[in-house]
Amino acid sequence: MFENLSEKLESIFKKLKGRGVLNEESVNVALKEIRIALLEADVNFKVVKDFIEDVRLKAIGKEVLDSITPGQQVVKIVHDQLAALMGGANTNIKFGARIPAPLMLVGLQGCGKTTTAAKLARLLSSEKRVYLVSADIYRPAAMEQLAVLGKQINAGVFNSGNLKDPVEICVQAVEQARRDGYEVIIIDTAGRLHIDDLLMDELKKIKARVNPAEIIYVADAMTGQDAVNVGSKFNELIGIDGVIITKMDGDARGGAALSLQAVVGKPIKFVGMGEKIDALEVFHPERMASRILGMGDILSLVEKAQATVDEKTALQLEKKIRKNEFSLEDFRNQLTQIRKMGSLKDVLGMIPGLGKIKALKDVEPDDKELIKITAIIDSMTPKERFNYLIIDGRRRKRIALGSGTSVQDVNRLLKQYADIKKMMKKFSQKDGMKSFKRNFPF
Repeated sequence: MFENLSEKLESIFKKLKGRGVLNEESVNVALKEIRIALLEADVNFKVVKDFIEDVRLKAIGKEVLDSITPGQQVVKIVHDQLAALMGGANTNIKFGARIPAPLMLVGLQGCGKTTTAAKLARLLSSEKRVYLVSADIYRPAAMEQLAVLGKQINAGVFNSGNLKDPVEICVQAVEQARRDGYEVIIIDTAGRLHIDDLLMDELKKIKARVNPAEIIYVADAMTGQDAVNVGSKFNELIGIDGVIITKMDGDARGGAALSLQAVVGKPIKFVGMGEKIDALEVFHPERMASRILGMGDILSLVEKAQATVDEKTALQLEKKIRKNEFSLEDFRNQLTQIRKMGSLKDVLGMIPGLGKIKALKDVEPDDKELIKITAIIDSMTPKERFNYLIIDGRRRKRIALGSGTSVQDVNRLLKQYADIKKMMKKFSQKDGMKSFKRNFPF
């Protein structure tokens, strides 16, 4: 989402870092370019104005201009201000003392409320028993969609039966959740194509009867500043406690994420990073600021790895690498683990400095390629996976036929695997890491 903004900011900071000494004029020129980059990213113009002034006050101080590394100091100031712009620190949901704690999701039609309700239920289910209810009696199959999603994550879903009143559905769902011992109930309310009095009256009645612990506005990142304006209206008319931004993996410019906190005054709590049921992440402003500035997000990467990679398996793999016993079977298992961590593009984007390596600059990671590689390895016999050197021309044809690929695809995989084995052997040696740092000094 922030690719264009990241590239422009990286170019601006490269010029700043190239200067041995900074003066007020050079900082002002850089700030003018940053201002243009933010406006092009669809950030609210008032937010941009305040942001630039805040950075200017801190960047033109004597402490920065007289610093040994003034360019780096300016980058740090921009990073800190970006994090502050998005809330400063992550904000958790406040469930309160009531059991079950009702969480009410609101937003316009098409913003992804129903899917987000299931994603949020899955995320919270590791600590609490979660119940789901759809109050959308207008959209065809809305209730059925939530029921199907709830079944996927083994969450309880309220069956409204013959009830036709959204308010009564929510009241009875809360009572049912209480009787069944659920700790949290997520209410998926109806949306509209635009805000109208009927929608708001319905939401106000649900709020009055259910008394939610939090009302969370679901914003579609693809709608840019419209998402900010709608969020302001929801906050004004019914009051919201936080925001979930969906479709953050899309190609929108990112202005909504950078403007919502400043304009609406409510924290972004979660972000949707894909269509899969597990593609909802806690929002960390400081980590997002690092990613926007091309610094990566190693903490989120570590958390993803911890959630998907078995520690015992990782230790076994390390021993195999040290003994140069890394097989195609191990290679396939590692690819499976990477796919569990999410989009390959997102995973690579979290690694600090990876985007600065020229060889990878124009590479577009293809998740389908991982599926193809897995299929090729699955078509091999155990002996072939253990010793790739026995795979001759006849075997390659059989593997290609079995995996639905070409012999060229098989050849390419075997070459890549051979190169990886050489690289791992080199890194497992004592001077391996030193060599790595010499080749990739980021």
